[in-house]
Amino acid sequence: MDEPHTAARETAPGEHRKRILTGDRPTGCLHLGHYVGSLRHRLAFQHDHDSFFIIADLHMLTTKPSKDDIEHISEHAREIVLDHLAVGIDPAAVTFYLQSAVHEVYELQLLLSSLVTVERLQQLPTIKDMASAAGLEQIPYSLLGYPVLQAADILLPRAHVVPVGKDNESHVEITRQIARRFNSAYGEVFPIPDAFVVGGTLVGTDGNAKMSKSLDNAIFLSDDAATLRRRVRSMYTDPKRVHADIPGTVEGNPVFDYLDLFDPDTAAVDALKARYRTGTVGDVEVKAHLLEVLEAFLSPIRERRADYAARGGFVDALIVEGTLRMRDEARETMKAVKQAMGLTGAWNRIVRRAEKAHKRAE
Repeated sequence: MDEPHTAARETAPGEHRKRILTGDRPTGCLHLGHYVGSLRHRLAFQHDHDSFFIIADLHMLTTKPSKDDIEHISEHAREIVLDHLAVGIDPAAVTFYLQSAVHEVYELQLLLSSLVTVERLQQLPTIKDMASAAGLEQIPYSLLGYPVLQAADILLPRAHVVPVGKDNESHVEITRQIARRFNSAYGEVFPIPDAFVVGGTLVGTDGNAKMSKSLDNAIFLSDDAATLRRRVRSMYTDPKRVHADIPGTVEGNPVFDYLDLFDPDTAAVDALKARYRTGTVGDVEVKAHLLEVLEAFLSPIRERRADYAARGGFVDALIVEGTLRMRDEARETMKAVKQAMGLTGAWNRIVRRAEKAHKRAE
């Protein structure tokens, strides 16, 4: 089994840099929407920060997980890491870890749950949105406590920065409140993390506001050339434009949204927009141009992905190595947490009394 290269971690200790916590649920391969919304920002952070990338499988349990979802966690975890490496994430510069394999997550979540009220959690609109998206008529305890689990994720590695979309900024604020309350009650253990709001969204190929695997409107980073061609050719455009010589609408047109994000030749894009608005270019030609642009973007990603996938055991070893590192970090954090709270002292006093009693009995 090939071993991940870790020299950069050994020569550049994380304590000299700010630490970032970010990650994904292991629900399958990543798509262009993930690249626009998160991956490109992670690329920018990776060498300037100590980056922890969580494979957040416990978060899958907060809604309505199926047995099939759970059985495929290891497979999907591997695909997510492959996608990160394929877009240019340096395996020597980041730490990938499996959330459920770090048992201190469960422990810290329990201890932090006393520092936030039910009413405060119910105020978060994202909780109701997540319940609705999962088809839940009532909010289970696990989902209501989702922000506390996130707080444990963030505080366990003692992260300083959490890149999030605007809709999840309120979750980081919950973490900040919990960290402040803990530090105030027990002593300074946690840094107060800052949310770094990342911009960028990508509509689905069907014009839906969100690209999603479940809606079958996504272009995946791992799509081959034939699949990419099929997805681009079937893209939604201007429904009122029944002929190529009819002036079309550029605004809200997914084809042009994609060109704005992925075509570095802005002059060419502007020229196509002008022609589209005047009815002097057809959808077929515009889509053909987009196909060339996306193929040029995805081709090197496919090649890097195939290269890493061919290194037998490399990705699994990378996850194992990262999880072991996170376990070390987690043990240090929980030691500090228990010492600050006095929990360690209580156990030690009980042990000493038991030992004294045992000696007297002898």
